[in-house]
Amino acid sequence: MNHSKRNHNDERGGIGALLAGLRILFNNPVSHLMLKYATKDAKCSVDGKDITASMIYHSLSMLAGLKVDCPITTKFVSVLINSMLKAGIKLLRGREEEVVEALKDPALRRGIALVVKSLGLYGVTVPQKMPAPFLIVWNFTNMCNLRCKHCYQRADKPLPNELSLKEKIMVVEQLDKAGVAAIALSGGEPTIHPDFYRIVYEISSRGIYAAVATNGWVFADIKNLVKAKNAGLRYVEVSLDSANPKKHDWFRGVSGSWEKAVKALKNAVKLGISNTLAVTLTKTNMDEVEDILDLAESIGVQRVVFFNFVPVGRGKENVWLDLSPLEREDVMRTLFKEMRKRSGLQILSTAPEYGRVSMQLSGGKDVAPTHFYVGNDPIVRSVAEFVGGCGAGRIYAGIQPDGEVIPCVFMPIPVGNLRKNLFWDIWTSSPLFNLLRNRGELKGFCRKCPYKNVCGGCRARAYAYYGDPMAPDPGCIYNLKEWRKLAATENSDKTAGSKMRLQTK
Repeated sequence: MNHSKRNHNDERGGIGALLAGLRILFNNPVSHLMLKYATKDAKCSVDGKDITASMIYHSLSMLAGLKVDCPITTKFVSVLINSMLKAGIKLLRGREEEVVEALKDPALRRGIALVVKSLGLYGVTVPQKMPAPFLIVWNFTNMCNLRCKHCYQRADKPLPNELSLKEKIMVVEQLDKAGVAAIALSGGEPTIHPDFYRIVYEISSRGIYAAVATNGWVFADIKNLVKAKNAGLRYVEVSLDSANPKKHDWFRGVSGSWEKAVKALKNAVKLGISNTLAVTLTKTNMDEVEDILDLAESIGVQRVVFFNFVPVGRGKENVWLDLSPLEREDVMRTLFKEMRKRSGLQILSTAPEYGRVSMQLSGGKDVAPTHFYVGNDPIVRSVAEFVGGCGAGRIYAGIQPDGEVIPCVFMPIPVGNLRKNLFWDIWTSSPLFNLLRNRGELKGFCRKCPYKNVCGGCRARAYAYYGDPMAPDPGCIYNLKEWRKLAATENSDKTAGSKMRLQTK
């Protein structure tokens, strides 16, 4: 009884302890040398399936209790690595059984393997330099059945040079070889493309986490969602930008969109697929946060993600939708307070500044080390600078319908095409990607901000407003002067017409 009580009170989340322990134990010349050797690929049989991956990945498979048949050298290295991994978990009082259970998921193994591999290749860096992205957001097609006012892709008809099915499978193979942990299909509207279900299968069959961002029209018919689930889809994110059906339909450009989105979310909940209600924050819905969260709870969704508005694509024509820094700060504070109140609902934000806001409002106890988690565990805080802030070109990247690789779907700067270049070569050698990984190259207040390693500002917003991805993020309250300068310039421009584009307050 006492032993159980001690474990309950003292032990922490296993994955958090594992990540923090990795930084400690592998941050010396001897262990780093061993880890660097373990980044080499090896062919092993994992539960009867031949898999060529880094020795690190096979080590994690062994730790998960899977049946792994490997060459003797790989087995020896795996034993050493796993011993150190267990020591790291124990050092920080993590739960080893939680790690073992979690690592049975091949997508999570891929993610952890990326972190370990990054330490072997690059050592400890702040923020951590990764050998491949955790997540690829793939604009699967430019075709779409809606006409959203903020669409970063100006989605409408398919591009004449979109990837063929054969080329799409080639892309999946390249991302698999690079070790990518998750692929989210976006668009346009990916679910209306004839290759959608096949590519979901190609992704999931390789142990990569298969996700989709959708407007919900196709999945409002539960038979289509069942088909996608059977193909291996594990995560559904449905856009819903207002608790008011008429307002959502106006924003999305097609009547009936709200009803379809709600039905799709209900179907995802019914089928037990991991689900998210996605909201793009604009001036039209910034006062609806509580109403949207109430709607989410009534549907039964697991989480709500509030996306930054970025004036790119069709959004350039509707820049008036953007929040001022003061408005954004107020909304983020509301989100944090609502997160504290609504324990059964995950409330998240893609604004990098949310990491700073969560730390400030909690007196340093809570932190969002990425856009996707807020926690008060000391271990989570210890890895915040390790993975935190804007991840464009650092922990994720985008792919366009024609195979162009970009840092982020909101930052459409081509850095290479997968028809001509290998993804690994683009990821490791792109000058822009390497620039984005160096927070010391930020400009303005973002460069000297004490929170730059848990935030760093939204690089896509910097690019949208200044044409420079390293410029200050004008959406942050610390850059209020920059915002007012932009507003003054925009509002004095005769080509802006009679509408006030940017609010100066």
